[in-house]
Amino acid sequence: MKVKRYTIKDFEKQFPDDDACLEYLKNTRWPDGIYCEKCQRVTKHHRITRRKVYSCDFCRTHVSPTAGTIFHKSATSLHLWFYAMYLMTSTRCGISAKQLERELGVTYKTAWRVAKEIRQTLMTQTDEPLGKTSGVELDETYIGGKAKNMHKAKRERLGGRGTAGKTAVWGAVEREGRVVAVTVPNVDGVTLLPYVRKHVIPATTVYTDEMGAYKYLRENGYDHKKINHMEKVYVSGDVHTNTIEGFWSLAKRGIGGVYHAVSAKHLQGYLNEYSWRYNHRDGGQVMFEALLLRAARV
Repeated sequence: MKVKRYTIKDFEKQFPDDDACLEYLKNTRWPDGIYCEKCQRVTKHHRITRRKVYSCDFCRTHVSPTAGTIFHKSATSLHLWFYAMYLMTSTRCGISAKQLERELGVTYKTAWRVAKEIRQTLMTQTDEPLGKTSGVELDETYIGGKAKNMHKAKRERLGGRGTAGKTAVWGAVEREGRVVAVTVPNVDGVTLLPYVRKHVIPATTVYTDEMGAYKYLRENGYDHKKINHMEKVYVSGDVHTNTIEGFWSLAKRGIGGVYHAVSAKHLQGYLNEYSWRYNHRDGGQVMFEALLLRAARV
């Protein structure tokens, strides 16, 4: 069954102003009513005019639906926060802070901070391991500028070509399932094996290329199958790494096309964003609602 698209008209109807956004947060955080710590029970609360708080009708204790969330003490309106989340989940390849600045009507600094908080706080990747229902593909890549485009002094300092100046990234993806992508110090076996153990269930069938870093997977309880890219073999029956390579292509094209350049310091946040979008790719409304629920409960 085709999922109905969640359009800008749907968004404006559901969240026309700050009051609607605050009411959503309240109802999501306390679906059975607000529990008053002082009264030690669920009590009726009323909204305090012009403030983001609700007051207990019995003891007058104040509670705020934004407390403990990324919206707490933010001068940016709730409606703009929600709209930013809608924009970030409704685009296939992401949206730059400069574009957010234009869409939200805020300063570039504010737009960048909002996007950063959404990526690093709400779009964090799950610790639930992969491999419950299907095989898992493992691969690594490098993200960063090309050596030929660097300043001569920097190019010489970093070694001139290849992976110099780039950030190593490791990823794992279930076929027809979820993906995990994290920055790593290097792609040595001793470095990557703990990530495999953390993110992939033991006894899972894992598919990799011929890289030596994966040679001890079978000894660690995984059913390891390799494809030899060095010999120009890319598919052999069900053995391939095309799924994870497709994700790398999507992430790299998105980063290069939308953000142009990303520092190593903030790269994990952008990987979170592309992983989140990939893992919630079933529909725009599903993705937006999942992010809203995460925002209300963080």
